[in-house]
Amino acid sequence: MRVIKMGRLPLTFCLTFLLMATVTFGVPPKKSIDVPFGRNYFPTWAFDHIKYLNGGSEVHLVLDKHTGTGFQSKGSYLFGHFSMHIKMVPGDSAGTVTAFYLSSQNSEHDEIDFEFLGNRTGQPYILQTNVFTGGKGNREQRINLWFDPSKNYHSYSVLWNMHQIVFFVDDVPIRVFKNSKDIGVKFPFNQPMKIYSSLWNADDWATRGGLEKTNWAKAPFVASYRGFHIDGCEASVSAKFCETQGKRWWDKKEFQDLDAKQYKRLKWVRKRYTIYNYCTDRVRFPKPPPECRRDRDI
Repeated sequence: MRVIKMGRLPLTFCLTFLLMATVTFGVPPKKSIDVPFGRNYFPTWAFDHIKYLNGGSEVHLVLDKHTGTGFQSKGSYLFGHFSMHIKMVPGDSAGTVTAFYLSSQNSEHDEIDFEFLGNRTGQPYILQTNVFTGGKGNREQRINLWFDPSKNYHSYSVLWNMHQIVFFVDDVPIRVFKNSKDIGVKFPFNQPMKIYSSLWNADDWATRGGLEKTNWAKAPFVASYRGFHIDGCEASVSAKFCETQGKRWWDKKEFQDLDAKQYKRLKWVRKRYTIYNYCTDRVRFPKPPPECRRDRDI
């Protein structure tokens, strides 16, 4: 192997060489930009259960025995980066679900889900993720978070491009769903999605399979939101492609896969915090679904 003696080369070449040596494929998404709620979203139901603070830069969703509430994005998007800062319902939140997700509008819909399942005081929140393609879901994964999500705001985001969907918690990748169309697995690529969030009662299933019911004596339950970041290719609901496909930052090569450091962090999450993964459930799936190996879930 030829050894390059850096001291004998021009400074500009040395700097270029060092820069090239440190470039890796797979980098965190661009930093999200916080905007007021009304820039990208509007309420969809139970308007009186949404509270606006600090000029709309912070929003509280309120759940009581009568109703929950929710909101959705003004636009529909094909690919991009979508982020929200959320502080979950504190204390005894059993039976409640705080959802942040993307979904298309038809019967064979695509969907990308974060669902935060409440629990009894002192017991950890469970974060469930899922991916629907062509109306088919059943790809649940569940993790315990490594912090109390009701104490402070944390960032939850989705990076979606033609190559992969990545779920992030505070820039830590917790799940990857790769484009596996070549092995017969549908991938969301031609159905624009809106972004939704809601707080609702799901005590028939959310906590210990429905064994723990919502304690309405603790109501109202409040989930808090900031950020409201959307950086996506906006498209009509009926659009089949993004007009700027291949030209946006998330289309670049460094966002087509995770790098070694990111895969190491993903492995850390799976080893320490995963409590359910459909890919390893041999009762439901005697043969692992084909995407699992590519997604490094088995």
